[in-house]
Amino acid sequence: MVWSVYILQCAGDRLYTGISTNVARRFKQHAQKSGAKFTQAHPPIAILGECKCASRSDALKLEYQIKQLTPEAKRALALSWPPIHLAESEADNQRKHEPLAP
Repeated sequence: MVWSVYILQCAGDRLYTGISTNVARRFKQHAQKSGAKFTQAHPPIAILGECKCASRSDALKLEYQIKQLTPEAKRALALSWPPIHLAESEADNQRKHEPLAP
């Protein structure tokens, strides 16, 4: 199973970072207010970026590292990831990224 770390642009110019095996589905959950408490208060506007990870453990570690960054650094990181094409096949979407350096 492929896990991803994702960064959402939310209302109020806020950012939300999370992990999921299906980012598009998770975005819809956040938008329908059945996601995290944060996104219930600050609804998501767009997926800024998504980074595929080899395991849930790797995704959790990367999520933690990202949550330590400033909002500006999070935006820059998300924009450095390859663009998201929701229509691309799962086989084409198997990009892997290294975790942030400590």
